[in-house]
Amino acid sequence: MDGKPCFRHEKKHYITPADHAALRQRLGQVMKMDPNAGPDGIYTVRSLYFDDWKDTALREKLDGLPRREKFRIRYYNRELGYVRLEKKSKIRDLCLKESEKISLKQCRALMESRIDDLAGQGGPLLAELCAKMRSRQLRARTSVCYRRAAYWRPEGNVRVTIDYDIGGGSPWGFLNPDQPLLKNPGVTLLEVKYDDYLPEYVAGLVEMNDRSCSAFSKYACARNYL
Repeated sequence: MDGKPCFRHEKKHYITPADHAALRQRLGQVMKMDPNAGPDGIYTVRSLYFDDWKDTALREKLDGLPRREKFRIRYYNRELGYVRLEKKSKIRDLCLKESEKISLKQCRALMESRIDDLAGQGGPLLAELCAKMRSRQLRARTSVCYRRAAYWRPEGNVRVTIDYDIGGGSPWGFLNPDQPLLKNPGVTLLEVKYDDYLPEYVAGLVEMNDRSCSAFSKYACARNYL
């Protein structure tokens, strides 16, 4: 959803395949399924992450710095007609995601670092990325793909996602939905995002007493393989 972005709470947990199955059954009974999902309740997310020559975004994540940001391009399933540029900012456990639609032509220019071709185009987020590609030498670094089950409730604007089948590949194959990927089959991630409060009934559904919060990053996970 577009609209004015705001900082939201974000919590992540590693979960087991058994957790995955149980959570999807419980969540599906009381939460709304993401409308982008297929009949099985699943959709595919493919992202292209940017970083500089010093791997600043990667190192800040691995070092757990409380303030950090990263840029990515994203599309869902095989829908290349709806590609978005996103910037994700983090302050401790609060996250802000800014987003704007870009064309395939603009996407390819960013992938190939042809920022002069983008002068005067797009919105403020595209202009910011182009400026940082000039000043900080940000470049497309890694393509990341995974499958997702997503649920939503209006109270607290709560979104619960389960991500699995996570893989990474070359940035040059990002626009190929059939790109071969190096997979990390052992990782399944539960994410809970909400605005001001987490309703008690949702907290009860996703309670993971024996699962500690994680600082997992799909970008960092993919960079371990590439």
